[in-house]
Amino acid sequence: MVQYPAGEPGSADPVPLDLVQRRLHALDHPVRMRLFRTLARGPHTTRELADAWRLTDPEVSRHLAVLRKAGLVSTHRANRYVQYRLDLSATARLGVDLIEAILR
Repeated sequence: MVQYPAGEPGSADPVPLDLVQRRLHALDHPVRMRLFRTLARGPHTTRELADAWRLTDPEVSRHLAVLRKAGLVSTHRANRYVQYRLDLSATARLGVDLIEAILR
């Protein structure tokens, strides 16, 4: 008898291995990890993040671009400002996605 774990209703397709690797790489940098942890507390603009960590706006933008490309943060326009926020669903599934990618 072969048994498979029951999937959650409406569970998404498995995340490709290259995306899992991109997400792990995105979090493998100390500055990106600090930005990521700050975004876990709520949405912030590039300027707010730069001020909080004493970084330049372009430096923060480059790191946010990596996190965004990895699907770990999303953006929301609020008037003339762009706020970055943590993608909680992608973050919460990161460990599961890694295990599933390894076992494929």
